[in-house]
Amino acid sequence: MNTFKSIDELLRVLEREKLLLKQMFQKRPSASLKYDYALELTEYKEERIKYLIDYGMIRDSGNFLEMEDVYLKFFEDVLQVNENINVSFVDDYLRCLNENIDYYLKEDNEQRKYNYHKEVRRCLKNIAMITVRNVIDLKRNIDNTYKNEPNYRVKLSKLKNLDEKRKNIALLINRSEDIIDNTQPVFFRVAMDTQMRIVVNDVKLQLNDSYHNLIEIEKQIIHYLNLIAYQNRIFEKVRRLKYFRDQFLLEEKTDIRQVVSMRNPVWMEPQANYRIKLSVDNLRTSAVALEIIRKIISKRKNRAKGPKNMADAIPQEYMKTEGEVLDQINLQEIYNAFSASSSHLFKFVMSYNYHKQLSTDDRILFFCQIASQYAEGLNFTDKYETSYDVEYPLIYSK
Repeated sequence: MNTFKSIDELLRVLEREKLLLKQMFQKRPSASLKYDYALELTEYKEERIKYLIDYGMIRDSGNFLEMEDVYLKFFEDVLQVNENINVSFVDDYLRCLNENIDYYLKEDNEQRKYNYHKEVRRCLKNIAMITVRNVIDLKRNIDNTYKNEPNYRVKLSKLKNLDEKRKNIALLINRSEDIIDNTQPVFFRVAMDTQMRIVVNDVKLQLNDSYHNLIEIEKQIIHYLNLIAYQNRIFEKVRRLKYFRDQFLLEEKTDIRQVVSMRNPVWMEPQANYRIKLSVDNLRTSAVALEIIRKIISKRKNRAKGPKNMADAIPQEYMKTEGEVLDQINLQEIYNAFSASSSHLFKFVMSYNYHKQLSTDDRILFFCQIASQYAEGLNFTDKYETSYDVEYPLIYSK
């Protein structure tokens, strides 16, 4: 497998194939994209797809293409949409933190000590960042699991596994705080310059907020588990009652009639609203009522009278009624006149008096319209003639 030689080359490929990578990332739940669709996104250039496969950005799975895990995880981490909660990264950074602290304390060269000092700051920032992200992902996964998982047993198992991950995150937070406060007192006393102090304070605040959020998440998990247990008990009771009903043993095996007779539920009835009228005597004698009335009157005075958005008056010229004469040709009138004549239709239409000047094209148009609209009252012959450079059939009235 080939590797990129520079960042410029990688960025150039990402820019060129952004449409394909975008579609593959959006379809990551199905984990595959059809090869034909990918070929369309790359302008039907197979060498571009082969280039991505050779450089380990995507992999070929027959008729489908899949994004490699390293790039998929990179996009998920940057966009903070990762659904997997991995606490091993924090454990690795804790190990790296202890190692670099040990190197710093044993090193005599100032330049190398500064490099170890910088690496310690980087590890602390990464621990805080990954912890916060894990807490956010944990909260989102818990909500999605309870609301969207249809299988009861799978939902219960997922919530219990997420609770275990919550405990692991809390344990890593305690270990991180213990390293800063107790395990490495010499380093944080000797190397506590301005930069290290700012980083340590920020990390402590983020870890503290994350731990408090884990407490709320624990309450939410307990609440969800209790709801699942309650729903399961209700489901079991309903299933058992249905079994007794199907076996005609409901009244024999249960006390359902006694329970129903002791209840008088009215939850299905409409809720009655009763208006409470104020006492007139109280309004006359109470100083509190007088103050309330004054406030209401002042508010009503401040309101703008009349409609807020009023249109302007309609101009008088729009109110005048004037007739409009439409200059149109009545085809029915022409057809009636043609029915009373003995001429064929084309000659009649071309010589008809229309009381205004009409072009030859308009007259030919009227001929076609009458022939199509009044075809039932016309007699179409097989004879044709030519006039005005137009060949037409001879059409007579029936």
